[in-house]
Amino acid sequence: MRRQLLTALRVTVALLVVTCVVYPLAVWGIGRVAFRDKTDGSFVRAGGRVVGSSLIGQSWNDADGKPRPEYFQPRPSAAGDGYDPTASSGSNLGPSNPKLLDAVASRVAAYRAFNDLTSDAAVPVDAVTASGSGLDPDISVANALAQAPRVARARHLSEARVVALVRAHTRDRTLGVLGEKAVNVLELNLALDAEDR
Repeated sequence: MRRQLLTALRVTVALLVVTCVVYPLAVWGIGRVAFRDKTDGSFVRAGGRVVGSSLIGQSWNDADGKPRPEYFQPRPSAAGDGYDPTASSGSNLGPSNPKLLDAVASRVAAYRAFNDLTSDAAVPVDAVTASGSGLDPDISVANALAQAPRVARARHLSEARVVALVRAHTRDRTLGVLGEKAVNVLELNLALDAEDR
């Protein structure tokens, strides 16, 4: 009996060392060597200071909390008061939940009004639904193209120039097959700011 207990204790300690020390350190070390930018937080700098992370979405609102027309807007966020990384979560409302249906209908109307679209214009689904984390930094190409005319007017740029910036900041599908093409809102908005300089 004592021999079995000692064997069990040795196996437990060995597994603890492997799973709690060796494996995490190996993954951390590989990440630091092969993916240094990502393990550092994928910070984005502008004007010599950190303005965000390419992995975490953020709001582009004015001091009153209203979306700024000169910037591309991200998808809605259910994380805290919006894009709060300490409260990352989805709404957890099912597709038939009346609260979700009302929220989506309200967002569709607001999106059309903000972007000067007709009352029957198609609205990209990511423009009116939050992501699972509530922190998605990307929008679909369709969402970006629908916002391009508004941004062009607000910045006094040609729509063709804004669309070219959207195309230049479009990332391909992961591994060529996963997900859809996407546009990082932070990177696109910073490119727009650079156009104004």
